[in-house]
This record gives sequence, structure tokens and C-alpha cells, in this order.
Amino acid sequence: MHYLYSVPVVFSLAAVVSSSNITVDLSWHAPPSTNISNLQSVINGTGVYNFVFNSSTTPAGLPYSTYNWCNMPHVRCTEYPKVDQSYKLQYVHVIHRHHKRTPYASNTFPKESYAWECSDEGLYYNANTFTGANANSSALTYWSVFTSPSNPLAPQGFNGTCQFPQLTAGGLDDSHQHGKDIFGVYHGLLGFLPAKYDSRKMQFRVTNNVITSQVASNLIPGMFPSLEDKNIPLMIQPASIDSLEPAYSCSSASSLYSSYGVGSSNANWTAHLNASSGLAHALDAISGVSSSNTGWHQSWDHYFDNLSARLCHSKPLPCNSTTGTCVTQAQANEVFRLGEYEYNFLYRSAGPQTLEYARRSYGIWVAELANHLRAVQNGTDSVIYRHDVAHDGSISRLLALLQIQEMVWPGMGSEIVFELYSKHNEWFVRILWGGQVLKSSSPTLGKVVDMVPLQNLLAYFDGLVGRSASLVPGLCNQS
Repeated sequence: MHYLYSVPVVFSLAAVVSSSNITVDLSWHAPPSTNISNLQSVINGTGVYNFVFNSSTTPAGLPYSTYNWCNMPHVRCTEYPKVDQSYKLQYVHVIHRHHKRTPYASNTFPKESYAWECSDEGLYYNANTFTGANANSSALTYWSVFTSPSNPLAPQGFNGTCQFPQLTAGGLDDSHQHGKDIFGVYHGLLGFLPAKYDSRKMQFRVTNNVITSQVASNLIPGMFPSLEDKNIPLMIQPASIDSLEPAYSCSSASSLYSSYGVGSSNANWTAHLNASSGLAHALDAISGVSSSNTGWHQSWDHYFDNLSARLCHSKPLPCNSTTGTCVTQAQANEVFRLGEYEYNFLYRSAGPQTLEYARRSYGIWVAELANHLRAVQNGTDSVIYRHDVAHDGSISRLLALLQIQEMVWPGMGSEIVFELYSKHNEWFVRILWGGQVLKSSSPTLGKVVDMVPLQNLLAYFDGLVGRSASLVPGLCNQS
């Protein structure tokens, strides 16, 4: 069984004619069937499709484009697909997921069998005044986690010197290299970015989750080494309306998601949970997580994050200190297959509701992108490069809107790049995913999103979310 569509669809997106007289197909188009979306292959398979889950470095012999959960492929010189020189690059917008980190505290076991140390890095928190008679420079203060011998309470989950979550030293190194690789392409290879940082030409943006700022603080000097210890603004929206994370409230999107996704009783969703219940019982016995803890058993998110974070940092799989039973690699592999299946289902293969959910919950960011592209075309924006550091939920919604052909769980550092080109007064967009041209199921975007006329992409975005996201408030307020 591949795709099931018994969820009632109460919305309809069809081909429309935009204000610019471009016929645009706004309907959902099914992705091709793969082993990732085949439940029998997920439950009965072995391995994880040659995906990498145990190192930031993809093993020799595998192409750089290989899915690597710990450090996903991104643009870099050796693999970058150059375009014909008759096209002129005018604007680049990068959005990528943060790099590897510790698990979230909510994804740790009630009692972990070993500590997780982060004494090889410092999380800096300081603030400076810019002006005023009493303006002073601040100290470079950082958090140093400790457990007091006078505190009788043991922390839940991992002991040690980390915050959960925080970017690890390895994740910070990956962030720095990511910046070097991007600069190597857009300055070294293409001569597009200037050699020195120019705040009039480039902007960096983060979410209200501090881990994205931790990434940016290492990515930026990877691009511009002279910016180490320099003051660089990070654009950020108020937490209640942040479109990048996204954090804005959209009740109809939440209701739609709960009708077919995590926490729902829909048979299409619960089929994989029922089929993997034996694995859940086995892991519960090792982890100490109660079988009645619904949060851990409505999806495979918690076990996936816990196990993958360990392997990405060369830590052993967990054991139960009482019974001596340990999680096996085969069990971890099944967890990873189930997680990939879930994201494929939630954001593509569940049907038209995946596109509808994405346009409601990520429509504002898409409208912001569309307005940036328009402004560059109209010559009203001096910014030529924007870089947003976000989350897996950001990337997955955007991939759903772009109707990617093969949906996966966006791993650490997953990257989407929008490149805007001009040629003889005409404008075109190319979209890169993992450093290569993105493949879409949408006929409007083309099977390969390579030099799509800008007006087509804008008409597609406008049709889904409206100019300046004008449709989103109304969609979000629908009952």
C-alpha cells in the first residue's frame, strides 16, 4: 500500500488565471511512489535507504548528494550546477535548518544511562547599549551548566554540562563550514557576493529559538572571516507572529493537521503506529518511557530525535541499566524508516490536505519571499542576499508548497536556495534543494525547477497565499 486518501477534503484548489493573465495550476499533484512511502517496506525493510545517520561526513564512495541526517548536502563549489553565462544572477535567498544539536529535553528518556558533556563550547549571552552618555561595553558572558552537590534533585534525562537543546561543537563546526561553502560558490565561483560584508546588500534572519542564532554566529564568519567578534544584526520577528519558524497562530491549519496527522485517529495515520507497536513496546522497556505517555506514541518523533542525536555525535545507543538490554542498530534503523515515512505522509503523500496545510501555516513566509523577488525585479531593493536559519518544520512546509517529488524529513542543515536571474529583460527563478535543482510534481513549476519564469512562480505563490499573504488571515480563521 502506498497512498491512502480517505480523509474528507473540504477544500479545492484548481487552475486559476492570475491578474497577470497566467494560467496557474494550484492543485496538489501526487509524488511518485518510493520505498519511503511504502509501509510494507518501512516495517519489513533493513537499513535506511543508504541514508547516513552517524557522522557529519558522508562516507567515501557515496556521492555528496546522499541524504545525511547529521549534515545534509548544500551548495558548494565542487557540485554546484552552473547556469548558462547569458543569465545574470540578481538575487539569492537561502533558507536552511539549523545544524546538529543535542536532543530537546522533551525527547530525552526519564533517566539516561550516561552524561552528555558540552564543556568544549560556550553559549554566549550578553547585551550592549548602542548610544547614550552611559553606554558601556559588555562582558562576553556565557552559560556554564553545572549540577550543585547541594541540590537533591537529579535532572530529567541526560546529566552533564549541556543545555537541551543546544548546538554542539560539531554542529557549530558544520555551521561554519556551511558558510564557507556558500561563500565559495556565490563569491569565489560566481563573483556575486562582495568580498566583504555589506549590511546594505545582505541580511541574516533567525527565529526566536536561540539555536538558530547559535548557527548564524558561526555561519557568518564562515562566509566572512573578518566578522569574528564583530557586531552583526540578525533579523527577527516578534515571537507571536514569526513567519519563519513559523509561530503565528492559524487555527484552521492546526485543525486540518489534527484531522490527518500526529495525534489523529485517522486510519491512514494510525496504520504505521499499529504496525510498529511491537517496536514501541521494546523501546519503552529500554527507555523507561511509559506506554501510557501519549506524547511519545502519537508519532516516532521523540525516539527519532533521541537516537539520531546520539549517533550523529558518535555516542552509543542507549541501554537499560537494570536489565542490560540495549537498543540495537536494527531497531534504530526501523525508527529512522518510520520517521521518514511520517514526514513523507504529513507533507506530501497524505493528499491535497498537505498542500492546504502548508499554504495556511507557511503562507506568510512565502509571501515575504515573493515580495523580495518582486522588489529586486522592480529595482526597489538593494539587498541581493538573504539568509534565513530555521527549523525542520519550516523546510518541510516549504517543500510541501513546492510539491517536491520525494519528501524526506529535512535533516540537520537542510537547505533550499532561490536564485533569481535576468536575461534580456526577462526574469527567471531556479530553486536548489541539497545543492541540486529541485524536482517538483507541480506542472506550474515544472518537473525540474530550473529557470522558471518569475511571473509563473509569483502567480503560483499569489494564487496560494495572496499578494502580501492577503489570503492567509481569512484561511486561518475558517472553521
